[in-house]
Amino acid sequence: MAGFDDRLAALEARLRLLEDEREIVGLIASYGPLVDAGAADDVAGLWTDDGVYEVDAYLMNGAAAVAEMVRSGPHQHLIAGGCAHFQGPVHVRVDGDVAVAVGYSLLVAHRDNRHHLARATANHWALARTTDGWRVTRRTSRLLDGNPAAPDLAAGPLRSS
Repeated sequence: MAGFDDRLAALEARLRLLEDEREIVGLIASYGPLVDAGAADDVAGLWTDDGVYEVDAYLMNGAAAVAEMVRSGPHQHLIAGGCAHFQGPVHVRVDGDVAVAVGYSLLVAHRDNRHHLARATANHWALARTTDGWRVTRRTSRLLDGNPAAPDLAAGPLRSS
């Protein structure tokens, strides 16, 4: 029976990994619709209370600071004009109760009766399993403007060496 128990345990571990990856992908995918709707508390709820969101030189320390960003005048102006924060597919690596996800995002803004690509960004998400599910502990975003550090941010965890 040990063989059956071992196979069952392996299957359960694989299923948990798939469920974790799916939850993380869903969390990241929810960021765009929530931030574009101005749902400040829901956006902040994606982070741990002490989570960090770093966008280039702009640093938000804690979930409350993330909510403040969503409520800010510049962000509300962006929403009022029409925008879409699109989180592209992410590559997720789970290691027990922590995970890393990397990928790109786009910000599309409506101006002059047209949609314009306003920003393309490389993202590195660090996450932790909490009693409420997966939450962001740190998101680092860098503008893809020719600086090699930006694509390296997303590619680093994918490299084999």
